[in-house]
Amino acid sequence: MIDPFGRAISYLRVSVTDRCDFRCTYCMSEHMTFLPKRDLLTLEELDRLCTAFVRRGVRKLRLTGGEPLVRRGMMDLVRALGRHLDSSALDELTLTTNGSQLARFAGDLFAAGVRRINVSLDTLDPELFRRVTRWGDLDRVLAGIDAAQAAGLSVKINTVALRGTNEDELADMVQWAHGRGFDITFIETMPMGDIEGDRTDQYLPLSLVRARFSQRYRLDDIPHKTGGPARYVRAAETGGRIGFITPLTHNFCEGCNRVRLTCTGTLYMCLGQEDAADLRAPLRASTDDSLLDAAIDEAIARKPKGHDFVIARDRSQGAMPRHMSVTGG
Repeated sequence: MIDPFGRAISYLRVSVTDRCDFRCTYCMSEHMTFLPKRDLLTLEELDRLCTAFVRRGVRKLRLTGGEPLVRRGMMDLVRALGRHLDSSALDELTLTTNGSQLARFAGDLFAAGVRRINVSLDTLDPELFRRVTRWGDLDRVLAGIDAAQAAGLSVKINTVALRGTNEDELADMVQWAHGRGFDITFIETMPMGDIEGDRTDQYLPLSLVRARFSQRYRLDDIPHKTGGPARYVRAAETGGRIGFITPLTHNFCEGCNRVRLTCTGTLYMCLGQEDAADLRAPLRASTDDSLLDAAIDEAIARKPKGHDFVIARDRSQGAMPRHMSVTGG
């Protein structure tokens, strides 16, 4: 699949649910209204959609949410998709999680063919963790990370940089992650959805974070890639990698190789644009995939050059009205 700007689409991110057992302050409002369960694709339909993309050239699948591991029967989907690893049609099947369910599922994920996961973790301070996630338990997440590592999963930590919240802890999180053998990626808060607050108060440019890290570490640019938008450096003192995802200070659209599928079958060709394609209708219209394939081709032909994210006082509720949990975080 080649988009209008010559970019090969080889990476599909799939939100299996919009539900989450946390309510992170930069991601959701405290009192969320989630989609009715009847609107969600079945696990079998998600499998069929993912398989259509694999057949058309996708080499990497990332399962996301919401929190993917709270979806009932989730491991059935993971095991079903693992057959594409066995056939070599897929290079990687991976997962982004908040870690709350990892102690329960880490071994099953590895057995199904998952080898690498991303864990969202914004602080190592239990009290601050509770404030940021509203409902989360840090000890449970850390136990999940331990279980993942024991099961043989490679762990990367994702941390959202939040002004006035965790910014003084970010260098210490690098030290902790590298001490555990984990890569760590920092992410600028993205202007998506109503969060009951002003995003300009949260926004911390990663150019500033990197400058602060440079006072503690020698940072060397490296060409390491994981298929996503992060740009990586290596900290000479620890030997570990640090990634930066910068949708606002330096967008990453020129090399975009991905599209996002929601749990209702809506395909977003760009995280930061509202244009989308309904794949549920052609999926359910026929057991033959010709209508579905045609809808995918038409959608990829509309993929835009880049996003329009802006953080500003007059746009404090975000460039996108939908929440990240709906799109697939």
